[in-house]
Amino acid sequence: MTAETLDRVRAICMKLPEVTERVSHGAPSWFIGKSPQFANFTVNHHGVGWIAIWVAAPPGAQEAMVESEPDTFFVPPYFGYRGWVGMRLDEQTDWDEVVEVLEDAWRAVAPEKLTTEL
Repeated sequence: MTAETLDRVRAICMKLPEVTERVSHGAPSWFIGKSPQFANFTVNHHGVGWIAIWVAAPPGAQEAMVESEPDTFFVPPYFGYRGWVGMRLDEQTDWDEVVEVLEDAWRAVAPEKLTTEL
């Protein structure tokens, strides 16, 4: 499941304007050009036992998402203080929701001139 899940996340991210992928802190990560980063992919980070994405989020979204779906969304370590949100990916993953979350993450950090392209 890990390789297939990564491939699906990668395909979603790479369809967004000017996205690049590189490893950051040992994990596949996606950026707009060279910077800023808007998402990364984690597997069993610190032994939590799940696959997840950590994504940039618009102001106020982190708290709302975690409160509304605590089994899916969480505050990720290291990035949480910046308002990022984690999303668990498993067999019941709603991939339409993953697309929305990744597009919102991209929009949260994209320069205004690029947001018209999405």
